[in-house]
Amino acid sequence: MKYHTFSNGDQMPLLGLGTWKSTDQIAYDTVKEALRIGYKHFDCAARYENEKPIGKALKDRIANGSINRKDLWITSKLWNNAHQPERVEPALKQTLNDLRLDYLDLYLIHWPVAFKPEVNFPSTGSDLVSLDDVSIQDTWQALEVCVRQGLCKHLGVSNFSIKKMKGIQAHCSITPEVNQIEAHPLLQQQDLLDFCQQEGILVTAYSPLGSSDRPVRLIKAQDPVLLEQSEVIEIAHNLNLTPAQLLLAWAVNRKTAVIPKSSNPGRLKENLAAADIELSSETMDSIKRLDRHFRYVDGSIWTLPGSPYTIQNLWDE
Repeated sequence: MKYHTFSNGDQMPLLGLGTWKSTDQIAYDTVKEALRIGYKHFDCAARYENEKPIGKALKDRIANGSINRKDLWITSKLWNNAHQPERVEPALKQTLNDLRLDYLDLYLIHWPVAFKPEVNFPSTGSDLVSLDDVSIQDTWQALEVCVRQGLCKHLGVSNFSIKKMKGIQAHCSITPEVNQIEAHPLLQQQDLLDFCQQEGILVTAYSPLGSSDRPVRLIKAQDPVLLEQSEVIEIAHNLNLTPAQLLLAWAVNRKTAVIPKSSNPGRLKENLAAADIELSSETMDSIKRLDRHFRYVDGSIWTLPGSPYTIQNLWDE
């Protein structure tokens, strides 16, 4: 396994298990199996609504002595209805209670998008709140308090542009250390990756296999299927890899972390093994040519009529 080493010496495994869309029993069984196989990095979020069964799986494995908490890397995320500074610490404490942990290794702002406190998911544009009214800087300062209290060790963001990251950097005392973004050969985001690496910020890639089980509301008829791209299949075949292993190895060879999701024990093993696959510069160059800046998770769910968010001001592109 390859690791990213943070400035304080903490090490994060570059391949972890994503838990988005895992229902309760599946989440419990998958995390227990992943721990048995050797996974140490688990990517969670309050919005996934499965942190309680994940917490039970972690507790059961820790209690029977098969794993130590200090050897795990647990990430979670602040949901959009808890950006108000007074709501940040309670939201984090709820996640810790659900995960049955004393601290998180990493806590991320899930989206640069704010909701009204009573809204779990918006149905109208009026459910969303402008970042002019609930600023990312104020949310970030509340997160910094959580670090000083020992509730989490590292802070980061998710779905943030260069512009938005610079906005935090200009007013923070604890710098963002991770930006979790959609990244795969069809959406390589090289400029954003270059900026983050220059600033010492680790990029974590979500939807690395094309998120084929994403919610129906995010699927369009013409969406390309990443695992069925002829170039991906051909390169993987030539290297005696599965297409999934090729895509995950590509992510790690870019020096990004990657969080594929699977509940299949065989695929869990294949995915974990991909972290140690070295790809040649020729292979990396071949995959680089597949970029078409295509998003599976394009953020349009936040652009309801009357919303303060647009595709343009969300991604700053």
